[in-house]
Amino acid sequence: MKIKIIEIGKTQKKELQEMIDEYVKRVNHYCSLEIVTLNLKSKGHDLDSIRENEGKLLMEYFSGTNQSNIFLLDEKGKEYTSVEFSGFIEKQTLTGKKEILFVIGGAYGFSDSVKEFVKNKIAISKMTFTHQMVRLLFVEQLYRVFTILAREKYHH
Repeated sequence: MKIKIIEIGKTQKKELQEMIDEYVKRVNHYCSLEIVTLNLKSKGHDLDSIRENEGKLLMEYFSGTNQSNIFLLDEKGKEYTSVEFSGFIEKQTLTGKKEILFVIGGAYGFSDSVKEFVKNKIAISKMTFTHQMVRLLFVEQLYRVFTILAREKYHH
C-alpha cells in the first residue's frame, strides 16, 4: 500500500518543511509515503476563481487515480482519535486499492467540483489551522498511526 499526500503549493516556511520531511522519513519505515505538490500560479483572482483553478488542477490529477481511495482533509469531515485513525488506515490497506490519497487543499479550501467528486472527507480537528500547518499535523498523525499499529511506544 502506498500513501500519497496531495497538496496545493509548496510549504513556505523552511523550518516547517524540515519537520514535515522528518516525519515523512519516519513514516517511510512502515509504508511508502509520497508528497505530491501541485503548483498553480493564481494571482489577482477572486477566491472563487482561485478555488476553481485549484479544483481543475486536482481533477486533472484525479483522472489517473482509479486504483486509489481518495480522502479530502476538510473541516466538515469525519473526526477520529489517533487510535481510531490507525484502525481506519489498517482497514484501508485491506480494500485492494493500490494507494490512498489524502488531499490538502489550498488556503481557501476546495472547489464544489472537488467536494462533489470526492465524497470521503476527514477532519484533522474542529479547530482551524493553516493549510501549511495541516501538512505537518497530518504527517505526524500518519507516523503515530503506524507506531500504534506496530505497538511501539510513541503513542501513550
